[in-house]
Amino acid sequence: MRRSRRMAAAMSALAVAAGGLVSAAVIGVGPAHADHCDPAQANQTPQATQTPQRNRNRNQNQDQNQQQDQDQQGQNQDQQGQDQQGQDQNQDQGRQQDQGRQQDQQNGDQQQNGDQQQNGDQQDQAAQGGGAAVLDPAQSPESNDNNGDDQFQTADPDQNAQTFRRRNRPTRTATPVPSQGQGQNGNGNGNGNGNGNGNPTASPTAPNDDDHNECADLGPFVQDFVDIRQVQPRQLDARIGRNGSRGSFVSACGTNRNGHNNPDNFIVAPGVSNGAHHLHDYVGNLSTNGFSTDESLAAAGTTCRFGDKSTYFWPVLRDRKVDVNTEDADGNVGQVLRARSVTLQFRGNATSRVVAMPRFLRLITGDAKAATNGGANARAAWTCTGFQNRISPDKYPLCPRGSQVVRILDFPSCWDGQNTDSANHRTHVVFPGQDGACPQGTRAIPALRMTLTYSVPQGPSFAVDAFPEQKHNPVTDHADFANVMPDRLMQFVVSCINRGRRC
Repeated sequence: MRRSRRMAAAMSALAVAAGGLVSAAVIGVGPAHADHCDPAQANQTPQATQTPQRNRNRNQNQDQNQQQDQDQQGQNQDQQGQDQQGQDQNQDQGRQQDQGRQQDQQNGDQQQNGDQQQNGDQQDQAAQGGGAAVLDPAQSPESNDNNGDDQFQTADPDQNAQTFRRRNRPTRTATPVPSQGQGQNGNGNGNGNGNGNGNPTASPTAPNDDDHNECADLGPFVQDFVDIRQVQPRQLDARIGRNGSRGSFVSACGTNRNGHNNPDNFIVAPGVSNGAHHLHDYVGNLSTNGFSTDESLAAAGTTCRFGDKSTYFWPVLRDRKVDVNTEDADGNVGQVLRARSVTLQFRGNATSRVVAMPRFLRLITGDAKAATNGGANARAAWTCTGFQNRISPDKYPLCPRGSQVVRILDFPSCWDGQNTDSANHRTHVVFPGQDGACPQGTRAIPALRMTLTYSVPQGPSFAVDAFPEQKHNPVTDHADFANVMPDRLMQFVVSCINRGRRC
């Protein structure tokens, strides 16, 4: 009986080797770029990066010690065939295996013998056909779930690492490194009165793995996400006082069904193509690009009702599980997710009435480079539908099933009364204080709030487009606006707000 067990184990080892050879030939393609750039899979510490190597070492050790382990493997195979019914039945089973081996030697076909060995009580011992490897009964349950590591034994070591990541998808984490520098360009070049929200993290420590490095420094990272139910409730708005303006006006401009996208920003980088280095969604004015002027905006069409030709734009959100845009030089990988809803609401001030915005007023909110600039101008606010009292300023929210991701982008609303823009695009319009009142020397104008909702893949598998060095950090969320409303429409907006109406 001991001899039959050894022979059965040898048969299993031959089938494993044959399956591995075929698998190495068939699975000859490395992982898709976006697939292992998925934050849920791609971000790991150097220790976690060693997981595929540990699996390869384990497989090599199994090869070297395979002869020593055959007795144990044979015992495990006997146990899988209902050997608990008695030793006599096991002896019958061994004789059946001997008969099968004799027939296999006569036919010269070992893979068919694996199928012929199946009968009533022995189905779980059969070898898989079509080049798939036999599951090693000595492997752990985790290895069995992953279709067996042995099928990669004969492949090139680098090929093994890629295939392991593609098929077995290990959990990955990353270790952030605190930001060291202060950026000076882009949306973060100002010294405005924006209120900081949290301390952003910068790039992680990159592991020494060439294949992993192609995504290791892209971001975001697992620690950039948080279960929304773990975020503490907080009040986003100041309480409206007796003299405050309680009304609101919503400009309905759609969700960018016409696909108006470009990586420009005519406010911060005028006259430059790809000045943002990340893709923007646009609603409202149909002509907006890096070369827009007051005159070109006034002459264009719009997606908004009531002739609102204003331009509203923000960086897109992407599904990082999808292999799209994989060759992007700025690392904005994945499928663009169009917002399910876009609400552009103009609101009042907590302590005073509002005055009209001047036409062609230009505003920005947030800091597209907050991960390196610091949080002074950061205004990100992430939450989930049904949990809007829980706002995260620096983490992507993980929402329960049935709940959508929400981005809330509030714009400054205390105007200096003179300028439509400023050198840093911030000092001409600043944010109210914590009590909702505008600083002395400024006037309250309608406060724009963009609320964007998205259906995203489950888990930490989405990201906002960003400058490459920002690592898709959620604290970098931002948006832009230029007022091109007709004067009559703006007066209507002001009237709605100051009279407490909802228009």
